[in-house]
Amino acid sequence: MTVLILAEHDGKQIKKATRQAVTAAAAWNAPIHLVVLGHGLDAVTAEAASIAGVSEVIRVDAPALAHALAEDVAALLLDLAPKYQVILAPHSAAAKNALPRVAALLDVAMISDVISISAPATYIRPTYAGSVLTTVESSDGVQVLTVRATSFDAAGNGPAANIVDHAAPAAQTQARFVSATHTVSDRPELTSARVVITGGRPLETRFDAILNPLAAKLGAAIGATRAAVDAGYAPNEIQVGQTGTVVAPELYIAAGVSGAAQHLAGMKDSKVIVAINLDPDAAIFQVADFGLVADLFEAVPALTAALA
Repeated sequence: MTVLILAEHDGKQIKKATRQAVTAAAAWNAPIHLVVLGHGLDAVTAEAASIAGVSEVIRVDAPALAHALAEDVAALLLDLAPKYQVILAPHSAAAKNALPRVAALLDVAMISDVISISAPATYIRPTYAGSVLTTVESSDGVQVLTVRATSFDAAGNGPAANIVDHAAPAAQTQARFVSATHTVSDRPELTSARVVITGGRPLETRFDAILNPLAAKLGAAIGATRAAVDAGYAPNEIQVGQTGTVVAPELYIAAGVSGAAQHLAGMKDSKVIVAINLDPDAAIFQVADFGLVADLFEAVPALTAALA
């Protein structure tokens, strides 16, 4: 048995979620191969080869993969599939787009958002906004799954793995990359930040003015509830919750967050949760380690000032 992991990177370095996926793959106690695709991959490939537990890195470097489309990723994985019994990736937007295509083409089940693995083919995944944990057992010859990265520790560095080059399949022509808009920020990435500060809809137009100074003091990433995003107070890419990003930082500060079920599903695994809310009956207090019933417009600036 050999496990294949679809590596995620930003063109410069491997994302933490890939290292966490390597830890998840160790459940099979089998050789682990990483496939890295893109264009100009020397630095990324070298880092991938240094991850402990990885025995081989497959580099697929082609200009057409500089902005890889799900159709091309699926075609590549399908080309590699005959050599592997497990194909997995972090539960990201890109993987959720590509891996179900692979599963469909292989005529096997797609098992998503796995938080625990009992090799060879038993998995635990959350359903109903995390209120129910479902045990899934697959009898398919090839297991295709995504794993919730925050449920696994990140693999460290180890002996250098072997690097092999693989030719990219012919690019499909039914879809094409048009453009990408990136938000540039000096804050940590939301999925890998040690501290996350999330604001709710009560912040309204003062969302940034209230949260940014505290985030700067703590070196924190900023998140938002779905209500805040829907109201236009925060961008979609920082939404935390079942339909947004799932986080599990060492410290999670929720300011003006009521604690809707879909939001709790995306942050309840945080190590320490601090809630600030004027409503003493807010659901967020049920999962908080520390709670402060106070006006967030007074409490958050006071906390920021105390950290000066």
